[in-house]
Amino acid sequence: QVQLVESGGGLVQAGGSLRLSCAASGRTFRLYAMGWFRQAPGKEREFVATITWSGSNTYYPDSVKGRFTISRDNAKNTVYLQMNSLKPEDTAVYYCAAARLWSRNLQDYSYWGQGTQVTVSS
Repeated sequence: QVQLVESGGGLVQAGGSLRLSCAASGRTFRLYAMGWFRQAPGKEREFVATITWSGSNTYYPDSVKGRFTISRDNAKNTVYLQMNSLKPEDTAVYYCAAARLWSRNLQDYSYWGQGTQVTVSS
């Protein structure tokens, strides 16, 4: 069982940066691949980034590649999402999630946080 709590969301101007954090409970955090997803109003939840349990591999969709960076600190049971050069279309609720396998598919993630709002003004 893994419980996840996101933080770090807020309001930022276009071109700005934010760093999201996701704190996980449980001693098995290091066994899980972690992902970030987002959901804008009226849209489906979409994949943003994923990282393997060791942190050695990451993957991003083209929409955020080169602007977002996912990382993790297994000693602190925390995964991060550094978001740079933010655009208004990045506005969404951002969720972190845990999966037993490294995946970009939403259905492979078993545990989810409650989400944190990111709003990018133009």
